[in-house]
Amino acid sequence: VCPFVSPDCDVYRALDKKGYFIKDKSGQTAMIRWWNGVSAVLDLSNPQAKKWFRDELQCLVDEYGVDGFKLDAGDARFYTGDLDLNGLTPNDHSKLYGEIGLDFPLNEYRAMWKMGGQPLAERLHDKNHSWEHLNMLIPQMLVEGIMGYPFSCPDLIGGGQYISFIDGAIIDQELIVRSAQCHALMPMMQFSVAPWRVLDAEHLQAVSRSIEIRQQYKDYILELAHQAAKTGEPIMRPMEYNFPQQGFVNVVDQFMLGEDILVAPVVKKGARKRLVYLPKGKWETPSGKIVKGGGKSLEFDVALDELLYFQRRSK
Repeated sequence: VCPFVSPDCDVYRALDKKGYFIKDKSGQTAMIRWWNGVSAVLDLSNPQAKKWFRDELQCLVDEYGVDGFKLDAGDARFYTGDLDLNGLTPNDHSKLYGEIGLDFPLNEYRAMWKMGGQPLAERLHDKNHSWEHLNMLIPQMLVEGIMGYPFSCPDLIGGGQYISFIDGAIIDQELIVRSAQCHALMPMMQFSVAPWRVLDAEHLQAVSRSIEIRQQYKDYILELAHQAAKTGEPIMRPMEYNFPQQGFVNVVDQFMLGEDILVAPVVKKGARKRLVYLPKGKWETPSGKIVKGGGKSLEFDVALDELLYFQRRSK
């Protein structure tokens, strides 16, 4: 769902008469360009407009059993230009849209402002089907967590930007695999394309292994989510967060899942080796091998179907 209403429908005409849309500075209903055309945008600073939108969503819950919503758009950039915002800022309007999700137990947003610490799922901005954008996932997810949005989503596996998959686009199977591995131990995991439709047997099996890893740790991830709801601590944490002043401040291509799981996905095309910075102590690999950390980088072999992660051991 979006806060936009197409101007060529009965709903627009009814709401326009009630003054539920943002106007331009000439007093006319403003038209906003977005990815699906040109539309009017609801003025959620108007209590009646906000009630109308919320009631429409609640109707879907009550009448059709909808569990929740992806509340798309809401970016501050849609509230810029020659608009009359009733004394509010574009970010204020983004916040008003964010507040809608508080009424529903399941929600997901692409844009947020000053809603940290709330029961809202925040997704990274759309990512392309590219290695460059895959490399953005870990640092951007870490920033979300420490800003107060622990229930975060790294967009979609393989990239969520739909234009990456049209007009004869070529699918990079290795990218899908490494993207799935990167998502596997993050708070949320979603696919952009059905892997069995675009992957050969080898790459599909590699993706299946990443799902198995998530299945193994799903209870731990849920436990961290409940903890985050109580304390505000991020689920996915920078190395510096767990190991302050030990030289990890610039390490942004690996992360901690809670206190005890260190995750170091491969995010470079063709790579079969990976440098990992292991803190002091003993760390167990998925194969059961114990590795001694010491704050220095260690190189590990990583096959296509492997996600490199370590569990901290006290003994």
